[in-house]
Amino acid sequence: MSIRQASLAHSQITRFFSQTAQITAEVITDPSKTTSGGYSFIAMAINIHNESIDYSLRVPIRIISTYRDVTTLLPGQRFTANARVVSSKEARVAALVLISQKVEIKTQASNWAHLLGSIRLGLRSLSGDGDSGALIPGMVLGDTSKQTLEFKTAMKRSGLTHLVAVSGANFAIVSSFVLWIMQFLFRRIPARLIATSIFLIAFIALVRPSPSVLRAAAMAAVLLVAQATKRARDSLPALGFAMAAVVIIDPWQARDAGFALSVMATAGLLLFAPFLIEKLSRYVPNKFAQGLAPPIAAIVFCSPIIVALSGYLAPMSVIANLLSAPFVGPITILGFIAALTSIFIPFISIILIWLIRFPAAAIALIAHWASAFPVLNLRTGSIGFVMVAVFTLLAWFFKKWFKQVLVLTIIAIMCLTWLQRWPGGDWQIANCDIGQGDSMVINLGNHRGLVIDVGPDAIAEDRCLKALGINEIPLLILSHFHADHVAGLPGAIKGRSIGELWISQNAQPIIESSLVHSMLFNVVTKVPVRGLSSQVGPLMIEVLWPTPNLTNFTEMPGEGSQINNSSIATLIRSKDFTIFTGGDLEPPVQHLLIKDVSHVDIYKVCHHGSKYQDLGFMAALHPTLSIISVGATNTYGHPAVQTIEALDRLGSEVVRTDIDGAIALKARNHRFSIRKAKGRLNLIRWG
Repeated sequence: MSIRQASLAHSQITRFFSQTAQITAEVITDPSKTTSGGYSFIAMAINIHNESIDYSLRVPIRIISTYRDVTTLLPGQRFTANARVVSSKEARVAALVLISQKVEIKTQASNWAHLLGSIRLGLRSLSGDGDSGALIPGMVLGDTSKQTLEFKTAMKRSGLTHLVAVSGANFAIVSSFVLWIMQFLFRRIPARLIATSIFLIAFIALVRPSPSVLRAAAMAAVLLVAQATKRARDSLPALGFAMAAVVIIDPWQARDAGFALSVMATAGLLLFAPFLIEKLSRYVPNKFAQGLAPPIAAIVFCSPIIVALSGYLAPMSVIANLLSAPFVGPITILGFIAALTSIFIPFISIILIWLIRFPAAAIALIAHWASAFPVLNLRTGSIGFVMVAVFTLLAWFFKKWFKQVLVLTIIAIMCLTWLQRWPGGDWQIANCDIGQGDSMVINLGNHRGLVIDVGPDAIAEDRCLKALGINEIPLLILSHFHADHVAGLPGAIKGRSIGELWISQNAQPIIESSLVHSMLFNVVTKVPVRGLSSQVGPLMIEVLWPTPNLTNFTEMPGEGSQINNSSIATLIRSKDFTIFTGGDLEPPVQHLLIKDVSHVDIYKVCHHGSKYQDLGFMAALHPTLSIISVGATNTYGHPAVQTIEALDRLGSEVVRTDIDGAIALKARNHRFSIRKAKGRLNLIRWG
């Protein structure tokens, strides 16, 4: 498709945004379960129409469905469904399509697709339960569908997530193994390369030819040629050619961090691995050195990018990767053989999987162990990195003190990591840093907390509540059903009991409200309206909005505003503080509430600090502290400059999660101290 055709197709599909239409599409990626409990995959839209518009087009779309039936779909199959079309922030798709009913399958999958699907399913089903069983298909085929939220969090925090992503390292290991096998079948190098290339193409189809897989294959091809021609140290021109080819074919890859990771991993395997093998072979058997060096080299070269993406340095990730390195090769190779034989000779697959479950269990254990250690936030650790740089320079000039300098560096990093732990002891109110969304927690004591909204990211929400030590949520308030306020629910309820749930009377968007009800069907649920008061521990909660007849409130323009203006607004009082929270309320409702509010200590600023604020409402609240929960990379322009200026004019202290990170407040008799997860190690007091 040309750029002009793609632009035209995109402009056509935008006409369906916020409408219901019938869509015919072709599956591109395998459906997988999301953290919010739905199922997600990418498809190519072929036709879309409703009563007034009909288009034949080809644009990629993201499908979200609540029906498990979609998991039977395979790449290449076409289906039709009635769905709701909305805009998407995902760069690789033109729209987000929400399906709340069963799909009608129009074409059956090809025999080739069935074969590949059977291999994937075979490895998934034979790998068994538990974290080790979930890790095997992830490391072999990039299939993470069996991994729990807790295990995904542990893998990410321990720096081991790259093991379950199909990368250049995966292709390098598989292609190297196949090339080694080919030497027993073919004498001539060209024949070996051709046979290995055929296997590599089949492997691409097996793990699915997504853009990340294709670029990983390009990087692996460099290694394949280098190893076959025994010119590993002279392969930089080939690496440069592969980089150029990928960028020329798809220029957007140049902006993709995954592409940079693939390049750096390949460079590490080409440049650093031979050096490591030479050094390690002095102390360990040569075969062991050859197995240990490649993953270490890839990790070392990729670490700067990984750290830049995650925003923090996990000191234990280096040790976790070193401990895991010996297990990567056996799991990948034996797992690959087990996947191929799973549908032909399952007995062999069972034996192989039984063998690799032991190293897989070791990696899972390492991940959980390493994830329990605190991390050093890069935005808060500038002093620490200056210290590390100084120590490194000292080690360079005074090589005989290298060991002592290394020990001091490790101690410095560990001390800074420990000191920067958030929330830093006693706290009464916390606002989680969960990206572009809301999540506030009020401490009720004994590891219990009142939670208001749960953000868009289940992993971030669970991590925040763990850091706060919250094991029980007597009251969970979901202000409204937009995903940035409710999609993190699986993380909030992970291992925690919920006493009571308050939800908005506006059930839109349906897919999000359906997921909430399906996950909390056994929890006492209320739809609070204006006038309701409730005592929760030391807190008195007064509901100021919505009114019982909100459905008749038609003055709010646009669907988004109607949902925002159905947010639950509460005034929370205790002997130490007062808080107003209003979800994403916009000026029409804010103006109506002016007569009902007065000075509060803390204002959780509505709608992430957008420019749509009623100045009279803010003046009536006259908050001492204003908290803005907002994502650092959001594209909405939140928080708006005029909103910040208006709060400044009121003399309100403004803290915001995009700059300050997670926020914890200690309150005593309406006097406060604040601890921020980002910025300098500081403790601001006011009152």
